[in-house]
Amino acid sequence: MPGFEFFGDEERKELNDVLETGILMRYGFDGPRKGHWKAKELETAITETFGCTYAQLTSSGTAALTTAMNALNIGYGDEVIMPSFTFVASFEAVLSVGAVPVLVDVDESLTLNPDAVRKAITSKTKCLMPVHMCGSMADLDALKAICKEHDLILLEDACQSIGGTYKGKALGTIGDAGTFSFDFVKTITCGEGGVVMTNNKDVYTKCDGYTDHGHDHLGVDRGADLHPFIGYNYRISELHAAVGLAQIRKLPKFLEIQKKNHTQLKNMLQQVTEVSFRVIPDESGDSRTFLSWFLPTEELTRAAVAEMKAQGILAGNFYWFDNNWHYIRKWDHLKNSTALNRLNPLQEEALLKLRTTDFSVSDAIMSRCISTAIGLTWTEEQTKEKGEKMVAAIKKVLSAAVVGA
Repeated sequence: MPGFEFFGDEERKELNDVLETGILMRYGFDGPRKGHWKAKELETAITETFGCTYAQLTSSGTAALTTAMNALNIGYGDEVIMPSFTFVASFEAVLSVGAVPVLVDVDESLTLNPDAVRKAITSKTKCLMPVHMCGSMADLDALKAICKEHDLILLEDACQSIGGTYKGKALGTIGDAGTFSFDFVKTITCGEGGVVMTNNKDVYTKCDGYTDHGHDHLGVDRGADLHPFIGYNYRISELHAAVGLAQIRKLPKFLEIQKKNHTQLKNMLQQVTEVSFRVIPDESGDSRTFLSWFLPTEELTRAAVAEMKAQGILAGNFYWFDNNWHYIRKWDHLKNSTALNRLNPLQEEALLKLRTTDFSVSDAIMSRCISTAIGLTWTEEQTKEKGEKMVAAIKKVLSAAVVGA
């Protein structure tokens, strides 16, 4: 799945360009950098690869979300509807701008349930933030219709789905803005980094300034820039951008390998009638970084995961085993009032309600879900071996359940 599996001479060449000049910052030092502008080159490559008009690099995917929210004027007291299944960075970014995260159920797409979204809308709702988890997408037609009906912003958190598409358009380029993460375990890695993508010039201009202390970047040098608004330091370095520049050129190869390995593994799991697969609103647009599938009950899923782990097979479940990164069930730091001392009153009130909010619909889905990361370095023989072991483990658990019934 992650681009670091194919780190090589291409990345070293781009890094050496930067190291030979010693100019590690993306802005200024025009002469000494000898024509190397890796961040600018990567932003251009992003617009060309994913079909957006503008791209603003940041220091992380989290910084990209925070930057996008500021550029979209999401702030104090504004409610942002987001899924119960995501990464902690999604709600951290919402809190960072003073807004209120409103978590709602997912469906078997593992993304925002449009019906749950409709029920959560209030007079304070300003933004829907679908999170395209594990390589695939939310039902963007349904969410766009809701946004149009209620005059809401659509901000795509596409950090886990680089290379995925929906009806021919790249995920992250369909809403008012969208974000990618380029951290170490993403499809394209910079080591650390992120990007805001948009087709709105005003949003881009604000992102450009916000990530660099409010500089408008219109002066002949940084000292001559004006500061039309307050910003922060969310800049990416030239070293990180250099790695990403090499990685983005490899993306077609990454996606090709993922598709092949994903298809082979899925075909093997389909042999087991009790296995079902996540709903994907546009099958052709799945980036296939993960194969996400279900067993009929939580008990069978727990047993299958335990059996696969006993055999040395990686089997991911985001619901149990104290996973506190991706699902509401273990986000005690979000729900625990002792951690809320630096939040505003509206945020505190909303987060305290999460202690008693019913997420049983999501629980029923996530407790039965196994997400298998697809490796880029797997050979056909290795993929076959993994599939055979997974099928054998599942059948063993199903047989034991029948005997014990």
